[in-house]
Amino acid sequence: MSSIDTTLQTLKLVSPEASCNTDLTKGPWLFDTGEAAYGPGSSQEDLAPIDTPRQGELPAVYREASDAELTARILAAKETLGERVVVLGHHYQRDEVVAFADFIGDSFQLANAAQTREQAEYIVFCGVHFMAETADVLSRSDQAVILPNLAAGCSMADMADESSVEECWEQLMDLYADQRTTDGKAAVIPVTYMNCSAALKAFVGKHGGIVCTSSNAATVLEWAFARGQRVLFFPDQHLGRNTAKAMGVPLEAMPMWNPRKALGGNDAQTLLDAQVILWHGFCSVHKRFTVAQIEKARAEHPGVRILAHPECPMPVVDAADEAGSTDYIQKAVAQAPAGSVFGIATEINMVNRLAAQHPEHTIFCLDPVICPCSTMYRIHPGYLAWVLEALVDGVVLNQITVPELVAADAKVALERMLAARP
Repeated sequence: MSSIDTTLQTLKLVSPEASCNTDLTKGPWLFDTGEAAYGPGSSQEDLAPIDTPRQGELPAVYREASDAELTARILAAKETLGERVVVLGHHYQRDEVVAFADFIGDSFQLANAAQTREQAEYIVFCGVHFMAETADVLSRSDQAVILPNLAAGCSMADMADESSVEECWEQLMDLYADQRTTDGKAAVIPVTYMNCSAALKAFVGKHGGIVCTSSNAATVLEWAFARGQRVLFFPDQHLGRNTAKAMGVPLEAMPMWNPRKALGGNDAQTLLDAQVILWHGFCSVHKRFTVAQIEKARAEHPGVRILAHPECPMPVVDAADEAGSTDYIQKAVAQAPAGSVFGIATEINMVNRLAAQHPEHTIFCLDPVICPCSTMYRIHPGYLAWVLEALVDGVVLNQITVPELVAADAKVALERMLAARP
């Protein structure tokens, strides 16, 4: 198995600037017990909320174990547990974690995949916190969802907290008081991207809204426009802007909402004229991609096919040949004729894995600096071995539990999303 640590160590011999942070070569447990922070990687400069979960100390036996020892321990624990456990691995996880996954996919694919393992008592989600929450909302009450490292949060998800969204909603309700219902449509419909807390999924569920993924965002916006005069879209401004623009919504009808300012930093008329109100949030991985990187790739690789994730900034998506979800990118690569050249704008672990899986193509990440998702990086085989061996001993560690009332409303929003098929 090839780890991101090994890759970084090799690249540093060639160029000290190959990594966005040399701390990426260290064990993530070194960053788990300090101040609220996302740790090294793409989100390192994002401000983490003071209530960002801390993991606490990983036992020394797991910190000091070799790769071979951890592999043997994980495989032994999985064999002992058998069908009682299912391990889920997100596309952005490092290879040495994905190697033990029973299913690999995006957050919603994995939450659904877990439901196919009816015998599983334990769902070990190698991803980030909001993904584990979604799995808990959709799983049975007798199943336990486990996040190997509690510090694996999401900076984008943290950019829209429940109190800020509630305050935004109150201001909008006051502004749209005379438009609460026009021609049978609500003044505004809340739409949240999957990358948010269960509390915000519950918020949209309670207020007639819906959840979307990067795969069905356009279908979800159509659903929302059929029911509302405008949409409040959070937390990712780029997915909202790119999707709505492709549907014909003009940029001037998509104001940004800054939660630190009155009316989000807008005047009343701008919000009255709005069709989509975009929250001031973003993915720190995808905002790293630039048009200059695309131009460089085209100059160096004539005929290159540029694929961008829709969380990238609008100029990048506009300059790319295609934009789509992780699933879209995977299928585009798999279906291409041998000898194709791809420049891909998404997380480095997924791009490197695609390159390894498809040696018939030339595949590279548009960002030349290795800067993986900070919080996905927090999952390491040491944590996976720790939680699995505890399960063998009958102990459930790091269980993620969404309160029943929150889960009920969140499930309403998720079920609406399920019904909104592209």
